[in-house]
Amino acid sequence: MTTIDLITISKDNGDVCKLSDLPVNEIRGVGPTRSTLLRKLGITSVLDLILHRPRRYEDRRNFVQIKDLKKGDTACVKGKVVVLGVKKFAHGRRSLFELVIDDGSGRLHCIWWNQPYMSSYFNKGDDLIVFGKVTSDRPKTMDNPETETLNIEQAEPESNQFIHLNRIVPVYPATEGLSQRWLRETIWQVINKYAGYIKDDFPEITASGFPQKPLAIRNLHFPDQISEAELATKRLALDEFVSLFLQIQIRLRKFEKSAKAPDCSGTNEKMRLFLKKLGFSLTDAQIKVLREIRADLRGPKPMRRLLQGDVGCGKTVVAGCAAIMAIEKGFNVLFMVPTEILAEQHYNTFRRWFDPIGIDVVLRTGSVKNNESGPSLFDIAENYEKHSGASKNISTAKLFIGTHALIEESFIADNIGLIIIDEQHKFGVAQREKLVKKGRNPHLLVMTATPIPRTLALTIYGDLDCSIIDQMPAGRSKIITKLVNAGESDSLWKFVRQQLANGKQAYIVCPRVESDPASEIKAVKTEYVRIKKLLAPFEVALVHGEIPREEREKIMDAFRSGAVSVLVATTVIEVGVDVPNATVMVIENAERFGLAQLHQLRGRIGRGVAESYCFLVASPRKLDKAAYDALKRLNVLVQTSNGFEIAEADLQMRGPGELLGQAQSGLPSLKFADFIKDFQLIAQAKEIARSIISKMNI
Repeated sequence: MTTIDLITISKDNGDVCKLSDLPVNEIRGVGPTRSTLLRKLGITSVLDLILHRPRRYEDRRNFVQIKDLKKGDTACVKGKVVVLGVKKFAHGRRSLFELVIDDGSGRLHCIWWNQPYMSSYFNKGDDLIVFGKVTSDRPKTMDNPETETLNIEQAEPESNQFIHLNRIVPVYPATEGLSQRWLRETIWQVINKYAGYIKDDFPEITASGFPQKPLAIRNLHFPDQISEAELATKRLALDEFVSLFLQIQIRLRKFEKSAKAPDCSGTNEKMRLFLKKLGFSLTDAQIKVLREIRADLRGPKPMRRLLQGDVGCGKTVVAGCAAIMAIEKGFNVLFMVPTEILAEQHYNTFRRWFDPIGIDVVLRTGSVKNNESGPSLFDIAENYEKHSGASKNISTAKLFIGTHALIEESFIADNIGLIIIDEQHKFGVAQREKLVKKGRNPHLLVMTATPIPRTLALTIYGDLDCSIIDQMPAGRSKIITKLVNAGESDSLWKFVRQQLANGKQAYIVCPRVESDPASEIKAVKTEYVRIKKLLAPFEVALVHGEIPREEREKIMDAFRSGAVSVLVATTVIEVGVDVPNATVMVIENAERFGLAQLHQLRGRIGRGVAESYCFLVASPRKLDKAAYDALKRLNVLVQTSNGFEIAEADLQMRGPGELLGQAQSGLPSLKFADFIKDFQLIAQAKEIARSIISKMNI
C-alpha cells in the first residue's frame, strides 16, 4: 500500500475524500465506456491513474528521416499517409492491413496482420507519428508499430502540444479503445489538478537525495530526461518499501510491548529419551537451530521464528524437539499442515517417535476429529515399558496435528504453549493469526521446505526471526534430473521398468485429476489406466485428494511396504511422503508447475542410499515465448538441486507473488518496488523506517 492513499482532498461540493476513493468517472472526459476500459487496466480511482506506471518512454525530441532507417533500427518517424488498405488471404481467414507514409525523404510501410479493423483508424492524408522497429529494408517496413495521428482538426491546443511531441513521451500499458494519446492527456490533466494535494509523507527520503513526492510523480510521467524518470521510480519504490517496513515494525513493537510468553524451554527429561531412541544423530545445523529455538522458548516474549531448510534436511525432527520442550513444561502443542496426507504422515511419524516416551499425539483433519481409533496410548506405553524401559508416566499435555480443522471454532485446546505451522507459504497471514489466537501469547514456529530468497524473507517475514538448516543428513543419495520431450518418452518408460525390475519404486505425477477433452494436460485418472497397462505386471496404484481417507491410507501403506511398485498421483504427495525405496519420479506436463513445487516433488525421492532419478516430461503445444520460458525454468532444476538457488531463480523468473501466492503470503501489491532489482533500496528503506520508528511513541 502506498502512502498516497492517505491523502485527502476537498471536492467541489465541500466533501473530503481520499484520492483512492475518488472514482475515475469524475475526471473530465471519462464516461461509462472509458470507465469500463480503464477497469481492464486495474484503474478505478484517481489514485490508480496517477500511479499508472509507464512501461517505457519514447524520445521524440529527434525524428529520424525514412531514408536513414536501416533494418533493426528502433526509431520515431513522422510522415503523411499516402496509401492504405486491407489484403485478404486463404479465403478471408487471414488479412493484412498496410499503410505507407512519406516524409519527403522516402517511404515506410507499416503492416498489421489479422487486424483489419485498423483500417478505420486512419485516412489518406493523415499526418502520422510512427514508432517501432524496422523489420525489412526492401521495402522499408515496420511490423505492428505504435502510431499517433496528428490531424489538424484533432490537434490539441498549443499549450498541450508538448505533451506528445518534442519531448520524452511515456508509453503506458493500454487496452483496445484507449489510445496512448488519450491516456497521456488525461494523466497530464489529473496530475495538474491533484499534484498539490500529494504530500511528502517521508521527508527522510527527500533528505537522502530523492525528489519530493509531487515532483517524483510528475517526472514519472513527463520527465525532461530519462534519468529523471528512473530517479522518480526509485523514489516511489522507496516510499512503498518504507511504508511496508513501518507496518511490520509497528506491529512488532506493539506485539513485543504487550505480549508475555510462557516458559516452554523444557526439562530435558523426555528429550534425552527421545534423542536416544531416535536411531540417528542430529546434524550440527539442526543442533544450532534447536539452541536458537530453546532460547526463544525460554521467553519472556513469544517466539516468532521462521525455520527454513531444503527438502529432506530434517526440519520435522527439529519441530518434534521443539514440541517436546513445550510438552515437558506441561503445555499443549498445535502442529498445522496444509493437506490431510501430510497430516496423516506426520501423525504416523510422531506416533512412532512419541508413543515410547509417553506423549499423546492427536490427529484432527476434515475427516478425523479425534484419536479414538487404534490402541490406547497407555497400552502402547505399557508395552514399551516391558520391552524398552520407557517410562509409564504419560504426559497430560498433547501434540495436536491437523489441517485447517485446527482453526475451526469447534476445536478447543487449553494451555497452548507452542504452535508449529508446516509449509507456511500454503497458508494465509490471517489463518496464521487466527490459529495463534487459540492460545494466550503462544510461541510460534513456522517452517517451509520451499526456501525463501533472503530479499523476500527480509520483507515478507520481517516480523519473524529466521533460522536455516543448511546441512543435509548423512546417507542421502544423489538425484539425477533430466528433461524429457513428451514425444520421445519410450526410452524413459523402458528405464522405469528396469528400476522396477531391480526392486525399486516410482512416482508418476500429473497436474490434474480429471481429463479435459480440450486440453493436452495429463490427468491421473486417465494416466493411471495407461500406465497400468504400460508397466504390467508391476502393481500400480492411484492416489489423489478426492479419494476417501481410509482408502487413501491403505494405498499409501501399500506403497510404503512395497506391495505397490508405482504410485500415480497428483501433487498431494508434494510434501510429507517418505519412502526410501522410491528412486524414480516422473512428472508429466512439468512445464505447468513452478520451480519451487517441482523441487518439492523431486524431494520425495533420494531418501535412501540408492541413486535416484527425476524426469521432467515437457509437452508444450508450440514453441512460443511461454514455452521457452517454461523450458528455461526446467533447466534450472536440471542444473542444480540447491533449494535456495532454485528459489532465487523462481523469484527472478516469476516474481514474489507467483512464488508465494499474493493473497497467501500477505505480500502487498507493489507498483514500483522490485524485490530483486531494488535490494539496495530495501536496506535503505529499513534504515529510514527504523529512524521514523525511533521518534514514535510506541
